[in-house]
Amino acid sequence: MQQHILRNKNKIVLISGVLIVLGFLSKRTVSNLALFEGALITASAFGVAPIAIQAYQALRVKVVSIDVLVTIAVVGAFLIRNYEEAAIVTFLFLFGAFLEQRTLNKTRSAIKELTEMAPESAFKQREDGEFVEVEVDEVDVGDVLLVKTGAKVPVDGHVIAGEGSVNEASITGESIPVAKEKGSKVYAGTILDNGTIQIVADRVGEDTTFGKIIELVEEAQDSKSEAERFIDRFAKYYTPAVLVLSFIVWLFSRHLELAITILVLGCPGALVIGVPVSNVAGIGNGARHGVLLKGSEVVSDFSRLQTMVFDKTGTLTVGKPTVAETAYYGDNIDEALGYLASVERESDHPLAKAVLEAIGETQYATVEETEVVKGGGIVARVNGHRIAVGNVALMEREKVELSEKARADVARFEKNGNSLVLTAVDGKLKVLLGVRDQIRPGVKEDLRKLERLGVKNLVMLSGDNQGTVDVVSRELGLTEARGNMLPEDKAAYIEHLIKEKGQVVAFVGDGVNDSPSLALANIGIAMGGGTDVAIETSDVVLMNSDFSRLPHALGLTKAIARNMKQNIFIAVGVVFVLLASLIFSDWMNMSIGMLVHEGSILAVILNGMRLLRYRLR
Repeated sequence: MQQHILRNKNKIVLISGVLIVLGFLSKRTVSNLALFEGALITASAFGVAPIAIQAYQALRVKVVSIDVLVTIAVVGAFLIRNYEEAAIVTFLFLFGAFLEQRTLNKTRSAIKELTEMAPESAFKQREDGEFVEVEVDEVDVGDVLLVKTGAKVPVDGHVIAGEGSVNEASITGESIPVAKEKGSKVYAGTILDNGTIQIVADRVGEDTTFGKIIELVEEAQDSKSEAERFIDRFAKYYTPAVLVLSFIVWLFSRHLELAITILVLGCPGALVIGVPVSNVAGIGNGARHGVLLKGSEVVSDFSRLQTMVFDKTGTLTVGKPTVAETAYYGDNIDEALGYLASVERESDHPLAKAVLEAIGETQYATVEETEVVKGGGIVARVNGHRIAVGNVALMEREKVELSEKARADVARFEKNGNSLVLTAVDGKLKVLLGVRDQIRPGVKEDLRKLERLGVKNLVMLSGDNQGTVDVVSRELGLTEARGNMLPEDKAAYIEHLIKEKGQVVAFVGDGVNDSPSLALANIGIAMGGGTDVAIETSDVVLMNSDFSRLPHALGLTKAIARNMKQNIFIAVGVVFVLLASLIFSDWMNMSIGMLVHEGSILAVILNGMRLLRYRLR
């Protein structure tokens, strides 16, 4: 029966609310007191049932919870026939708990999605040299595997034959595929975009990098238990004090009504609903402004934030490489751009796509005698001209002379964190393009807002090379930036900040590879346009990947924390005033006490509702 009642708490809230409304309508419209009291008594009985069960369960483990507080209040209200108090307190308490739980129910379901992304099969080489498809669990260290275009790499290993381009976004979070050749390392869960490679398995199963990502998320979620609500900690001492005071008054005065009055006045609805009202109003404000705060537990840590750590790609940057800088040399540039576009159209590399987008509409020509130069680029013949497209090494191989200006441009482009695309026509340099991932518009201003809100350290962690990371860091004015970091490196860094330095840390990311750090951080913040795993592992979600919502989210949680403290102060202050007046004066009675009591409930509700209008100044 207990489990049935607890499972149907939401239905009980609805029934209780309807009965309260019907009761007050009957009193106002037809002045039917019997119907009024009957509806409120029924609403109270329905509402107190799950609360009393939870109070009993708490007392069994020697915990005086807020449920005990509410149960005593309702029983006391019944004893003095104050059915309005009993019905309203139970309804508001259950409704506040429902709104908070509804937000929390969307979290902590990331493990299943992570495991579904893991590779399931592999092509394993038999003794006769043939490759057969087997379950990934059948692969052992030292086995030779074949990976074809579009397939997931099944294990961590190194390439022994073939070449290809691997999308490592699931591991490093970086959008640009990485060229692989003999001797290159590959990771389980990454995808071979083009080419065919043979690899030797170095790590398999749970020992792979992807397996460790899953393990880190599981461990972090297991260790991240729900924080005990402040009001429960307060009630742990406050409730027994009120009970003892009420019993002492009855013991010495033998005045049961006075003792019950103390018990009721000492258990204000304002204390019960003050914190939930602040949380619900704050969560509602966040939802309207593109910020999903997953429950009241988030607010305390977020409002005390000291260090904010960011992933780079897709968080501080757009996550899509584009042409950022251009330089042209000599004449007939439009013709050279047409040749470049014709050659790049033959490639599916992300840099080629970025170049084509930058050139736009042009005159394409037939590409012949295409030669892919390993680690350099492409050489082809277009309209009788020899076209070389690639890096500086390819230009040197083709004996393309770079002028002083061109060399200066190359150095400047590289310093700015660009990947270079040079184009030569018949041995003459014509075009230099710098391709890089662009910083999100407005991010720099948003970071300054975070600093004004009290964030002391702004740190960036990235799987990209240190040079590119340093360029972004300088432009954004970050406190620290670290490159060449795998997911386990990021997670270890977060753990170091929290456990060894004692900092309150938030991590902002958007990829599967960010999940361990999101789960380990005090506050995990996911970009809403990222993966479902990152979103569900996090505590805060910025919907539509709108980075500008981050300062609003931080400012909002600080406002919620202040508002909760104000409501607690109002609730407790009113209780002390009521109890003091009851004991030390003659003018305090039940009617006045209830009037003030209801006024305090109205005060905390109105104070909490102010959060609905909160905007970051």
